Amino acid sequence: MDFELSEEQRAFAQSARDFAQAEFAPHAARWDEEAIFPREAIAQAGELGFCGLYAPEAAGGLALPRLDATLVFEELAAVDPSTTAFISIHNMATWMLGTWATPAVRDHWGPLLCSGQKLASYCLTEPGAGSDAASLKTRAELVGHEYVINGGKAFISGAGSTDVLILMARSGGPGAAGVSAFVVPADSPGISYGKKEHKMGWNSQPTRTISFDNVRIPADHLLGAEGEGFKIAMKGLDGGRINIATCSVGAAQGALAQAQRYMQERQQFGKPIASFQALQFKLADMATELVAARQMVRLAAAKLDAGAPDATTYCAMAKRFATDVGFTVCNEALQLHGGYGYIREYPLERLLRDARVHQILEGTNEIMRVIISRRLLDGDGPEAIR
Repeated sequence: MDFELSEEQRAFAQSARDFAQAEFAPHAARWDEEAIFPREAIAQAGELGFCGLYAPEAAGGLALPRLDATLVFEELAAVDPSTTAFISIHNMATWMLGTWATPAVRDHWGPLLCSGQKLASYCLTEPGAGSDAASLKTRAELVGHEYVINGGKAFISGAGSTDVLILMARSGGPGAAGVSAFVVPADSPGISYGKKEHKMGWNSQPTRTISFDNVRIPADHLLGAEGEGFKIAMKGLDGGRINIATCSVGAAQGALAQAQRYMQERQQFGKPIASFQALQFKLADMATELVAARQMVRLAAAKLDAGAPDATTYCAMAKRFATDVGFTVCNEALQLHGGYGYIREYPLERLLRDARVHQILEGTNEIMRVIISRRLLDGDGPEAIR
């Protein structure tokens, strides 16, 4: 078992770190304050391959392991978790399209999405279907050679500013087996977008509701086969949970680095606050928890790359642990800054606000506990997580 990164992986991570410092760091605070969706910066990330990290090569992606993708997301999120989280969602949607779309749809959209020239939103959540995603009500009826879509989605990242929607809709009966997945051009007639939500964090990406009123798409815009949508959605969410967990690790790493610098610079009682043992111990605990979260995320990514039967459980554990740790580390780093951590001159309050939602989306951490406990109780007991 080798925990060390290869030289190639280190170089890839360094390129992401350099990009984040050059393209995100000077602007992240303004994007947050003015709620600017930085499409140009995202397109520049696409030029480096960051918008199609694990999408298939046939779609124009790099087809990298999920483990390698975590290296990129962590470095980007250490500077701007909000923009990075959108890039990670775009990667998930692009991977779905590249994996399950018909060749014609894949060949049209794949290169555009992988390059960052066009952007994708993932549309699963509805006003009445959050944690219980299998109860979604948006319908897609096959009429001749077209699907006609009616319904609505909520809390959709990028909605109103992206170019294509990866949509989960009911084409059959109740339950998970009646859900199918579709590729829907975002400007299709009959689509309307709600107001941009005012959020605690994630302000560099818009969040809106989407309404579908007799939206027509060609039948070949189905992903996979009818009735496979929920399975596709869950496969996507395994990777999505790793992505969001990684964004939390990145945010925590950024916060920890800020705290280290501040403790050595800030003077109280005639000496740097880094000389106080109580604060040294706090920093040590933050670093220890962060390393544990990073290794859990990488283990889950390796499980997913290997196609392990327990990968879903490990993705849930990594998401639960890393997002909780990420928020806690950001909060402790803010505390170490005292009053300065609470003002926007320092990035701590932005990292904290952006990291908070990670405990909610891609399945709440309470749902992660349901997934883990079911594996333990319905599987092989303690052996189920070895």
